[in-house]
Amino acid sequence: MSSRDEILSRVRRHQRQDFPSPAPFTEGITFADPHAHFAEVLGTVGGRCERVATLGDASRLLEGIETYSNAEKTCTLMEGLGATTFDLGSISDPHELKDVDYAILPGQWAVAENGAVWVTAEDPIHRILHFITQHLSLVVPSGHVVSNLHEAYERIAIGQSAFGSWISGPSKTADIEQSLVIGAHGARSLTVFLVDELR
Repeated sequence: MSSRDEILSRVRRHQRQDFPSPAPFTEGITFADPHAHFAEVLGTVGGRCERVATLGDASRLLEGIETYSNAEKTCTLMEGLGATTFDLGSISDPHELKDVDYAILPGQWAVAENGAVWVTAEDPIHRILHFITQHLSLVVPSGHVVSNLHEAYERIAIGQSAFGSWISGPSKTADIEQSLVIGAHGARSLTVFLVDELR
């Protein structure tokens, strides 16, 4: 038997045994109270969650947030919550938003397992507000809180928006001397309002 034949013979004798592929993983962890768990997890990553009945209730809480009440330049994309102190429609360059102190923006879905909020934006000017503002509030319908990312992705229309991102807590990093730095690359604080009246 030639060396070639011997090698091929050994390969044939040691063929890999076929095993069926595992069933796809389609279920995630669930929580008896997703709202409470979302608030807890968001708190552990440096954010704050407030569940309110109406936007009016959210407005009263917002006025009590020092970083909002002391802000010079604020912006809101939520009618009935907060104020915009400049003409957002006249902005053509996202760099002009570099001095926004506080932004209030809509969120689509909130996930209890990781405290993340799914945000979208069609306008590139609005898109940058999520990351360039000093402080951020996201407003999510309280009926849009799910337990896990599997549930969230079943509800998100991927490809329907020009931009989509998950935001969980304020910007932070811990890669420098193992010291946690809040606001390293984006908003220094995040407050999420879960509003019952929003559908």
